[in-house]
Amino acid sequence: MNAETKLPRTLTEAVRYFSDPETSLNFFVSIRWPAGVCCPHCGSTSVAFLKNQRRWQCHAKHPRRQFSAKVGTIFEDSPLSLEQWMVAVWLEVNAKNSISSYEVHRALGITQKSAWFMQQRIRLAMHNGSFDKKLSGIVEADETFIGGKARNMHAGKRKAKGRGAVGKAVVMGLLQRHAAKKPKDKSDKSCSQVRTHVVDNTKRKTLQPIIRSHVEAGSEVHTDALASYSGLTPDYAHQVVDHAEEYVRGNVHTNGLENFWSLFKRCIKGTHVSVEPFHLFRYLDAEAFRFNNRKVDDGDRFVRVMQGVTGKRLTYKGLIGENPEAPLV
Repeated sequence: MNAETKLPRTLTEAVRYFSDPETSLNFFVSIRWPAGVCCPHCGSTSVAFLKNQRRWQCHAKHPRRQFSAKVGTIFEDSPLSLEQWMVAVWLEVNAKNSISSYEVHRALGITQKSAWFMQQRIRLAMHNGSFDKKLSGIVEADETFIGGKARNMHAGKRKAKGRGAVGKAVVMGLLQRHAAKKPKDKSDKSCSQVRTHVVDNTKRKTLQPIIRSHVEAGSEVHTDALASYSGLTPDYAHQVVDHAEEYVRGNVHTNGLENFWSLFKRCIKGTHVSVEPFHLFRYLDAEAFRFNNRKVDDGDRFVRVMQGVTGKRLTYKGLIGENPEAPLV
C-alpha cells in the first residue's frame, strides 16, 4: 500500500472512499498482495491484468488461469461488489455491540439472507485460529452460560437442577491482564487479551486442558470457587475468589472476564436477540476481536480484518451444516 495514501478513519470517509470500484480494488490488492499480484493457484507472479474483466490471467499453463481478487478469500463466489463488502466489513468490525443483519440489509440494499451470510464470512475473517504464544502473567479463567432467562422458560425446563439451565450453551474464557508500563501513556495501544471456547460442560476434564493448552506454566491463574478448577497447583499459582463471600480480594478477581461476558451478552440480547448454539462460536470470535483491538481506531481495526480475509473459505451449505465436509472454521 502506498504510504502516502490516506485511508478512511470514519464511516463517512469509508463510504466515500470505497464508493469508487477502482479505489476498492486497488486497496484490496495492496492488502492482499503487498509484494505484487501472484496467481492464487500456482503462486506465479507472471500475470497480466485484463482491464475489461477486472481480473488477472496467469502466464503459466494450468486450469483456472484467470482469477479475480476475490479468489481464495471470504469474498469468493460472491456476486456482491467489493465496494459493498468493504462497507459491510467496516460496520461489523467497528460496532461495539455488533450490528444486526437487518441493519446491514437496509444499509446496503441487499436481502437480509445475503447480509447474514456476509456477516458470518466476515466473522470468519475476525477469527484467530492460531496463537503465537501462550497467555502469561496474571490470567483470569471463568465460564458463563448463554441462553434465555429461566423466568422466560417453560415450567418443565425450570425444574431442571444443576449449575446453569437446560438448553443453555456453555462458554469458557481466558483473559490475560495487561500491565501497562505507564498508566497515562496514550501511545500504548496494548490491552488485556481474551480467548473464548464453546465447551460441552463445566467439568474438570473439559476446562483444565484448555487452561493448560493456552496458559504458560508458572503463570498466576485467578478463578472462582468452581471445583473443576482445583488441581491447577503446582503447575500454576492458582488464586481463588469465592463469589458467595466476595468478588475481589486484593488483586485476586475475575472482573476482567466478567466485563467481557457482560459485553458479549449485551451484543446477543440487544443486537442479535437469539443465536443458534451451532453458530455461537462465530459471534464469540467477533466480540473477542473487537475487545482485543479496542485500543486502536476504526481504520486500524478494519485493516487488521482485511488482512485476515485471505485463505478462508465458507460456503452457504457449509455454514448451515448441509455439507458436512465443508470447513466450518
